[in-house]
Amino acid sequence: MSEASLAADKAEIERVITECYAMISGPAGPRDWSRQEAIFHPMSRQIRTGVDEDGKPWLEAFAPDEYAANADAVLRQMDFYEIALVNRIEVFGNMAQAWSSYEAKHHPDDERPERRGINAFHFYKGESGRWQIIAMIWDNERAGLSLPESMTQA
Repeated sequence: MSEASLAADKAEIERVITECYAMISGPAGPRDWSRQEAIFHPMSRQIRTGVDEDGKPWLEAFAPDEYAANADAVLRQMDFYEIALVNRIEVFGNMAQAWSSYEAKHHPDDERPERRGINAFHFYKGESGRWQIIAMIWDNERAGLSLPESMTQA
């Protein structure tokens, strides 16, 4: 793969990540979930993770339409903005991965985030020649778990 081709792939992946954050962000109200079709592969999964009060890990996995219904129920009632901090992208053939740290805020200008975490994206470049998210899994900071320094600033 040439340097120019790799740079173009990374730039496209960066645009997909930016669109993903833009799609979820906004004032209280419904989101335009039709935007998922361009950035998420139809067979993709979006996976929310965390730990319960006893420290036991849990996860919820969604197909794109399931995630839209689940997230929309919450986002209709609150302002929510997810802002990328650092994107670390690697490409190999028709697959790529990105670790994307983020801050979530109720307003983009809020000084302190409501939470921070990492979205781990996996991408697939299919016959269309476009990069799409095939899997996305995320977790948030909590007691004993903080973003690594390398993921807080470029």
